[in-house]
Amino acid sequence: MKRASVARAFGGTVLALGLAASAAPVAWADATAADTPDPLVSSPGQFEALKRDLGLSSADATDLMAKEGKARTLEAELRDTLGSDFGGAVFDVADGTLTVSVTDEAAVPTVEEAGARAEVVTYGEQALDNVVSDLNTAGSDAEDGVTGWYVDAADDSVVITVLEGQEKAAEELVAEAGVEAEAVTVRESAEQPTTLADVVGGNPYYFSQGGQAYVCSVGFGVVGGYVTAGHCGETGSTTYLNSGLSQTLGTVESSTFPGSDKAWVSTGSEHTPTGTVNGYDNADITVTGSDEAGIGASVCRSGQTTGWHCGTIESKNSTVNYPEGSVSGLTRTTACAEGGDSGGSWVAGTEAQGVTSGGSGNCTTGGTTYFQPVNEILSDNNLTLITG
Repeated sequence: MKRASVARAFGGTVLALGLAASAAPVAWADATAADTPDPLVSSPGQFEALKRDLGLSSADATDLMAKEGKARTLEAELRDTLGSDFGGAVFDVADGTLTVSVTDEAAVPTVEEAGARAEVVTYGEQALDNVVSDLNTAGSDAEDGVTGWYVDAADDSVVITVLEGQEKAAEELVAEAGVEAEAVTVRESAEQPTTLADVVGGNPYYFSQGGQAYVCSVGFGVVGGYVTAGHCGETGSTTYLNSGLSQTLGTVESSTFPGSDKAWVSTGSEHTPTGTVNGYDNADITVTGSDEAGIGASVCRSGQTTGWHCGTIESKNSTVNYPEGSVSGLTRTTACAEGGDSGGSWVAGTEAQGVTSGGSGNCTTGGTTYFQPVNEILSDNNLTLITG
C-alpha cells in the first residue's frame, strides 16, 4: 500500500494506550534523592521539564507541587463558601500564595481566615464570563485583526487581543456586543493562533481528512476509548495506528470544531485504554483524577513532537479565532507546543487538565498554547476518566 503523506496537527501530550505497539515503561534509573520527583509528579520527565521551564530547583519544584495541591483544595472550598461573592482566584508561582477576589468587602475576613489573600474587585469571575459570552455571540463577525479574548482574573477585566494597529476592530466588537467598555482591556499582540498542520511522518495516531493523512496525539484514556481534540478527526471517521491508515485504532464518536475543540474516540476490544500519560523515555505518568488547577498555577504538557514542556495558566474561558473559526472556553497557558502535539494531555501534577487545541510560537523561542478542559469533554459525552 502506498504510504500517505502525513500532516502533523498542533497540540499536546500523548496518553499511552495499552496497545501492543506501546513502549514498555522505563525505570527511573540513577535518580538521586535530590532529583526524585514529588509524589504528585509521577514522571521524572515531567519533573525535569517543570524545573527547566519555570527555573526551579528540585526542592522548589517539590514545594510548588505541594502548595498548588493545597491551593486547589482551598479555592474549591472558598468558591463553595462564598457563593455569589466569589470573584475568582489566582495562584502566584513565585511566592506560593493564593489570592481570592471577592465582590463584597464583607467577604474579606472569610478569605483571610481560610488562609488566602483577599482582593475586592469591581466585576469578578461571573460578570467577566458574561462579557466573554456576549463577545462570543457578536464575535462570529469580528474583524480579522481581532485574534481572541479571555478573562484576566488578576486584572479584573476581559482582554481582547488584536494584531498591531487593529485597536479599532476591538472597539467595534465591544460596541457590537454591547458590553461595558470599562470591563475590557485591548492588547496588541503579534500572536496569530493556529492549529498548525505541518506535513511530516510520525505517530502516535492518524486520521484522514480531505484526502490527507494527519497525525495527532491521544489525550486521556476513558472507559471505552480516549479523548482528544476535535480538529483531530471528524465524527464517524476512523483513527489508525499507522500513517498508511491500515491498522484501525478506533472510531470518532463525537467531534466538535470549531466552536469547541473536543472529541472522543471509541476503541475496539483489542485496544485497552489506560490511566497513564506517555513519559517519553521516562516513566509514564499515572493519572489520579481531574481536579482543575487554578489561574497562575503550573501546568505541563507532553507531546509526540516536543516532549515535556511546562508553563503557567494565564486565563480560562478564552476565545481564540483560528483560521477555521473561533473556539471558546479554552484555557490559555505560557507553555509551548508545536505541530504534531494536537489533542495531547495536559496535567497539573497527576491531575488531568485538558487536551491541546492550538496556539502560536514554538518550543525554541517560546509561545502561547491553549487547551480544551478535559472535564467538559467528559461531562458532555458522559465519559469516565481512567485513573491509576
